[in-house]
Amino acid sequence: MSETAERATNTRESLIATAATLFAEQGITGVSLREILRASGVRNTTALQYHFGDRAGLLRAILDKHNSAVEVARHTLMDAYEAGGNADIRALVAALVRPLSAKLDGADGGREYLQILGELANHPRPELPTDDLESNDSLLRWRSLIGPLLEPEAVRMHRRFVAIRFTFIELGRRAQSGPHTDDRLFISHLIDLVVAVLVAPLSPETLRLETERNALQDN
Repeated sequence: MSETAERATNTRESLIATAATLFAEQGITGVSLREILRASGVRNTTALQYHFGDRAGLLRAILDKHNSAVEVARHTLMDAYEAGGNADIRALVAALVRPLSAKLDGADGGREYLQILGELANHPRPELPTDDLESNDSLLRWRSLIGPLLEPEAVRMHRRFVAIRFTFIELGRRAQSGPHTDDRLFISHLIDLVVAVLVAPLSPETLRLETERNALQDN
């Protein structure tokens, strides 16, 4: 790598690390791009725009830094699930949760990544990249695997998306309150809670209201 290319790579990585820290501390829209540039120590005032374009591009770079490892880990767990041949909702929920929960160790900005995901899930904004909330390849595969194990009512009420959002938000909250000496109980309980979200029966009231809504939509 040439000296120029190495300098550009270092600049890009510095901006990503600084932005992740500030977004996690102050919120995605709570810090200006100028503040990020200043805190990073990068002197070139056009560097951020050159490397990322805008705030959404910078967020995308932060997410991409961690997503590949999460994707690989989740696919590995789903491969093992399919090889086992048993229908096990908890095992599939673990495949959703554990690759993300590994980021709680804080290595290379993992906790900041979880906090940002949690904020995006809790307060999605059209101008920001929110496709990680449901449309990454491993999440699409996860949805297809767990769908047949759920009651039709749970699928109709978008329980899978609720489970994904809940996972992101709770891991973001845990990351914000960390680091913790031991996350094992939290992670196991989170898996239990996500299973409950997916399999809890709908109440008669909810079923009645759903029927009424569908009738109105058909008219």
